[in-house]
Amino acid sequence: MDRHDFDIPVTFKHRVIFTREAFSIGNTAVADVLAEGGGRRVLVFLESAVASAWKGLADQIHTYFEKLDFDFRGVRVYGGGEICKADEDLVHEVWREIDMSHIDRHSYALVIGGGAFLDAVGFAVSTAHRGVRLLRFPTTTLSQDDSGVGVKSAINAFGKKNWIGSFAVPFAVVNDFRFLESQDEETSVAGLIEAVKVSLVKDGEFFAWIEENADALAKLERAPFEECVKRSALLHSRHIALGGDAFETGSSRPLDFGHWAAHKLEALTNYQLSHADAVAVGLALDTVYSRRKGFLGEAQAARILAVLEKLGLKMYHPALDWTDKKGVRRVLAGLDEFREHLGGELTVLLLEDLGKGMDVHEFDMGPLDQSIDELRGIWENSKN
Repeated sequence: MDRHDFDIPVTFKHRVIFTREAFSIGNTAVADVLAEGGGRRVLVFLESAVASAWKGLADQIHTYFEKLDFDFRGVRVYGGGEICKADEDLVHEVWREIDMSHIDRHSYALVIGGGAFLDAVGFAVSTAHRGVRLLRFPTTTLSQDDSGVGVKSAINAFGKKNWIGSFAVPFAVVNDFRFLESQDEETSVAGLIEAVKVSLVKDGEFFAWIEENADALAKLERAPFEECVKRSALLHSRHIALGGDAFETGSSRPLDFGHWAAHKLEALTNYQLSHADAVAVGLALDTVYSRRKGFLGEAQAARILAVLEKLGLKMYHPALDWTDKKGVRRVLAGLDEFREHLGGELTVLLLEDLGKGMDVHEFDMGPLDQSIDELRGIWENSKN
């Protein structure tokens, strides 16, 4: 045997920008970051809900790039929401538009929309020409404080969330806080669950800050709300860039705290339960389970549940109690799916303190069932 091994080190720059009115002529943040790559050709993909909420946005984008002398190839508007990840139709349509607009690997594709839209279009962009330069413009709380600053994109398949996807570091992520103003109040607050999550696994002081500002956050007071989104986005970005496993080659995924149940609940409800609400339920479940197993103290668990309650976030959904023909809760299949997705070994992060997680490799079904029963009891009491 004549074997030769070569290491191929690759370095990426993960640019995360916070601004307001990104496409105002006086705001050069977007133009400046595009200048770093040297390309001039630009194509924009815009979610229809965002286009409806911001009348004239497409024209404003057109004016912005023409005045700055970019080779602007237009704005393409498509529907978003979880349905756009349900099949490959949108992916193929984006590929066609990239081809017809002669967008190459030195061009830029800007994607403006919520997390599901960024996922589906981002997957298409990351695979066209083996990777066109992607600029994400997340427009929801959930996408600005979490998924939009990530380095992966995907669509659903085989009844599983994010089964088809790719890892690709976006050329830049632009968090334009103005877009957050078009959300309804419930969606705006629900998206903060990812800020709560990342605080619990990475930064106990940030959790204490959320706890202290929970009333203001629930009222969507602008300054603390934007501060919460920014701190969450940066914590996610730092973990991805500096955590040692940006492309998840290992099995430990701390940013997925609460997600093993969340992903299964979304699929069980045919995605009628939003990702934000599903994560809130999953986070509550893993918090109570952590306490029941003796990993997390009673006082800390109570503080977490109190924050969820103050923010008006869900802690239970009836799908937690849906059973199969054998009487087994169907949500528990999420553990097997998580194990398979991770490559064979189940690794789920639980809590041992505020801001400190621990990996476990198996679940005790007794305390897990009791945790679901406890959350149902909280839910039932809240209705009385």
